Amino acid sequence: MKEAAQSGIRVQVAVQTPAHSGIAEPLTYMAPHPLPAGALVRVPLGQREVLGVVWGEAAQAPEGATLRDVTAVLEGLPPLSAGWRDLVAFAARYYQRAIGEVALAGLPPQLRELGAEQLARRLARKAKTSPTVAEGDVPRAPTPEQAAVLAELRAGDAGAFLLHGSTGSGKTEVYLQTVAEVLAADPEAQALVMVPEINLTPQLEARFVARFAPVYGAGAVVSMHSGLTNPQRLGSWLAAHLGRARIVLGTRMAIFASLPKLALIVVDEEHDPSYKQQEGARYSARDLAVWRGRREGARVLLGSATPSLESWWGSRPPSDGDAGGRYRRLAMPSRVGAGALPTVRLVDMNLQPPRTRLSAGLMDAIAQRVARGEQSMLLLNRRGYAPVLACSACEWKSECPHCSAYRVFHKIDRSLRCHHCGFAERVPRACPTCGNLDIAPVGRGTERLEEELAELLAGVQRPEAQGGGPVRIARIDADSTRLEGALSRQLAQVHDGAVDVLVGTQMIAKGHDFRRVTLVAAINPDGALFSSDFRAPERLFSLLMQSGGRAGRDSAWLAAQGSRAEMWIQTFHPQHPLFAALRRHDYAAFAEQQLEERRAASLPPFAFQALLRADARTQEAAQAFLTAASAAVDDLPEAAAVQRYPAVPLAIQRVANVERAQMLVESDSRMALQRLLAHWHPRLHALKRSPEGQGIIRWLVDVDPQSI
Repeated sequence: MKEAAQSGIRVQVAVQTPAHSGIAEPLTYMAPHPLPAGALVRVPLGQREVLGVVWGEAAQAPEGATLRDVTAVLEGLPPLSAGWRDLVAFAARYYQRAIGEVALAGLPPQLRELGAEQLARRLARKAKTSPTVAEGDVPRAPTPEQAAVLAELRAGDAGAFLLHGSTGSGKTEVYLQTVAEVLAADPEAQALVMVPEINLTPQLEARFVARFAPVYGAGAVVSMHSGLTNPQRLGSWLAAHLGRARIVLGTRMAIFASLPKLALIVVDEEHDPSYKQQEGARYSARDLAVWRGRREGARVLLGSATPSLESWWGSRPPSDGDAGGRYRRLAMPSRVGAGALPTVRLVDMNLQPPRTRLSAGLMDAIAQRVARGEQSMLLLNRRGYAPVLACSACEWKSECPHCSAYRVFHKIDRSLRCHHCGFAERVPRACPTCGNLDIAPVGRGTERLEEELAELLAGVQRPEAQGGGPVRIARIDADSTRLEGALSRQLAQVHDGAVDVLVGTQMIAKGHDFRRVTLVAAINPDGALFSSDFRAPERLFSLLMQSGGRAGRDSAWLAAQGSRAEMWIQTFHPQHPLFAALRRHDYAAFAEQQLEERRAASLPPFAFQALLRADARTQEAAQAFLTAASAAVDDLPEAAAVQRYPAVPLAIQRVANVERAQMLVESDSRMALQRLLAHWHPRLHALKRSPEGQGIIRWLVDVDPQSI
């Protein structure tokens, strides 16, 4: 049937087209009658039938095209709002992705599989709700600092606020009371509360359910994160889209939740790199939250004890010659209950006996806390037993055959495992190169630290009041929490006092409210001090402040114990300025020093960056593609305002037998960078089909990259 003979209404439909198809805009289909923008439909795409979102009517059909018909309309669902569609369109445009890819990624996977009849049956069911809680969480009387912040939020217009609150200052209570005020003011209002990690969601969800379920019903609070099953994700999405859910708690994916009456967005731990998606559309959920709040007239509250330098700069107060930032900064510097932040103790490892792993002073401090029934927490951001296994007779090391990285030795299951491609083998009995039997671990991870602690604390006994017996040590990292429910069980043991010493990676440093922890120790933080990544000092300072904040959170219990909270840091560089600021708990001084360095080097937030990355079978092919890509935009007007650096290999250049290279693109003008990227995209597609692109597996653009 030719287009001229077709009858009906031409509509644009956003669908998920194949990667690198070059199709970035919605496709045109024929509908039997007008369809509202935002309606969900099923349409043919190639040999498949897929879910799509109506983007509007098409002015005309592509020349000479025969249009295919919309197969079905998913009745019973209100159209996705104009605000939601604008968010998707902006994210696709800014992060250089297809509209359909972003739109469909923002919908629950099961919705893509349902036909019109199946969806009708799903909607006919009663909304599945969790049981009503027996006891509500009574709002606490705010501290003077909390009251001042709440008053400023109450008086402020819609916009973005940065809440800089120290660890233990009660930021969560501010979130709870702000949400309560927003929901009470409008019977239809909805709030979105975002957290960086899935493992932080359950404890936050428990507090929100306890606070709001007795008022608004058990289904008023829903969660959205990748740890849910597909039916659970669909149920949460439908509850939010239909207005049944008043509060959505979620990780970065929740920024695309359909919330037709959105009035408030809270981004907890806004500094966390987890808010940046690292696959597909590489969006920043924090940045999109600010954009969405501005578009929909919703208040946005960013909270952190260690804000990102971009947010800190964006919330600077006005000064001479400077109008200030776009955000309004709020401060809560004190802990609830007048508790003191932990005393920071630096252990100069240069003065320790050779090959000392855990200093005598630190071990004595841990033993004293065990004897008093207190808990200690040791942070080592490297899992496994040792980062490499090596032969003492030749130069063999446990390199991964598929990656330019070492396989990590895991003693528990006697395996060598690559943390990049997943390749694993049993530990060889002898060196594969020379047959030497003396192969040994080099360095250490959390498994080895756990073992060493057990040896060093073997003679220490728990107090009789807590049952006596040997010290109980637990380890929390990606290996120990692999099984479903393992993390919840381990955290419950820590909260119940069944653990004396907790060892873990950064998983234990964020958001957890361990009431009996009085000592936190960072075992080997020096690696980030001299990293080639300019963001490494910022991340280290944040990690240390956040982990130190786990100590001494219950000031009344601490006083009753006659104890004080401490943070120990073992370092070979005790004079480093980062540690000087950390000892004073002076984030502002650290931030100002870092911002001055970045200003001098023209780094974000004083410049804007993107990475063009190419994956190929050879490093030469990857770099040649990037070099050709740079030359392909020499003629653009924006090229003079955008610096394109030479192509270089990634730090880990080969993963799963794929060679990876990258090219940094940088400009003082965000607009110039965005214009160049937009014009670059079709040229990159053309280049992929040219001789220079023959060896290329894939390429991608990462706007505002978080690691370089």
